[in-house]
Amino acid sequence: MADDITDVALSGLLPERATRVRDLIVDVPDFPSPGILFKDITPLLADAEGLADVIEAFTRLALADGVDVVAGMEARGFLLGTPVAHALGLGFLPLRKAGKLPPPTESVSYDLEYGSAAIELRSGTLTPGARVLIIDDVLATGGTAAAAAQLVEQCGGVVAGLAFLLELEALHGRDRLQGHNVDTLLRVGTPSGD
Repeated sequence: MADDITDVALSGLLPERATRVRDLIVDVPDFPSPGILFKDITPLLADAEGLADVIEAFTRLALADGVDVVAGMEARGFLLGTPVAHALGLGFLPLRKAGKLPPPTESVSYDLEYGSAAIELRSGTLTPGARVLIIDDVLATGGTAAAAAQLVEQCGGVVAGLAFLLELEALHGRDRLQGHNVDTLLRVGTPSGD
């Protein structure tokens, strides 16, 4: 893995364990299109010790934020958020792409680079006033994360925080989440010249 990754919330682990987590995220050039350097977390998900370390780090963040329920954004947020909810003895709320949940649902639309999308939560599954930790794998431009926070608030919840495995700092997604507590386990820095 490139040297542009720095440990953030993984600092609670022994240095060699944090480095191992970082090294399990593999760079895949030109995927899904030419010029994109994709950060593949599949090797991390397949490694029992690395995955356990990530879940432990997310769990520490949730305990610090005092959450009542964990939510995850489709699809890798499900893979990371569900074990965190289980470790905390809490429920898990799937924030799904539009049309994937039976009605009734609450929905928030957001803009993409080429078009728009929506995410939904099944109506009545979030207790009003519940403190929610939203988890996902990558914070990029922040559009989906901002929509997720808006959806939680629209449904009567309180966004206790948003937590991501990896933040692509060059895309400034954190800027769209101002007013919210945002934590990342690893950050990919801005390439030189930006």
